[in-house]
Amino acid sequence: MAAEDTSKVCEAHPMIGGDGPNSYAKNSTFQQGVLDVAKELIRKAIAEKLDIDISSSSTSFKIADLGCSVGPNTFFAVENIVEAVELKYQGQGMNSQIPEFQVFFNDHTSNDFNILFKSLPQNRRYYAAGVPGSFYGRLFPNASIHIAHSSYGIHFLSRVPKAVMDRNSPAWNKGHIWYSNSTDEVVRAYKAQYAEDMECFLHARAQETVHGGLMLLTFPGSPAGFPHSRSVVGLELLGSCLMDLVRKGVVSEEKVDSFNMPVYSMSPQELEVAVKRNG
Repeated sequence: MAAEDTSKVCEAHPMIGGDGPNSYAKNSTFQQGVLDVAKELIRKAIAEKLDIDISSSSTSFKIADLGCSVGPNTFFAVENIVEAVELKYQGQGMNSQIPEFQVFFNDHTSNDFNILFKSLPQNRRYYAAGVPGSFYGRLFPNASIHIAHSSYGIHFLSRVPKAVMDRNSPAWNKGHIWYSNSTDEVVRAYKAQYAEDMECFLHARAQETVHGGLMLLTFPGSPAGFPHSRSVVGLELLGSCLMDLVRKGVVSEEKVDSFNMPVYSMSPQELEVAVKRNG
């Protein structure tokens, strides 16, 4: 059977590769902190929600880390999941039935997979494979993944909303690089892009994940009713700095107007709506 058409226009903005001083590998301690905070929550979810009978019909237990970048955070996340699954088996007296683990590291095709593979832990307890492609489309065969995980990834949109880049659109985001402190039309454009992307993300995962499997997501978000003007203050500060450079003649205004961050800070309620819509 031919693979399903997963064509979706996606922009690729991978993290900086290599292992130099400006690389993601050397500048991702904040994201590691997110994994530290989520560690026990993920273990609890696996202990309470994972149906270990799902692996009885497979020779291996398959884990996908979506938006893995280059490490080391992805290895920390995967190790935590493997340990939690092993504990689940041991807690039910099934030590002899603990399966082999296969881990799929996924990111855009332009991700630095060479550094990722060079950095793989020597004492890992899983078989590793790289899967290039956007997680807003299909990546795996039907019902083949037992746990789909993504940390600090799904707040990145598949692309900048078209309307905010269109000079003739009421949502043209002139003088800003994001929707914070921008017009309602810009906010709606970002919301619409987020809704479209999450529909694609959930549709793909629903087909790829086995019945009884889990999807584990951590992401930067916003509380319900939280004003968009206060979301991710760092991005607003960056935009303000760029406009200062425009006023000083260091950067052209046209260049700043052409740059927007493809990031959206969803609320838990917005994600819940997306999940219910997906069914």
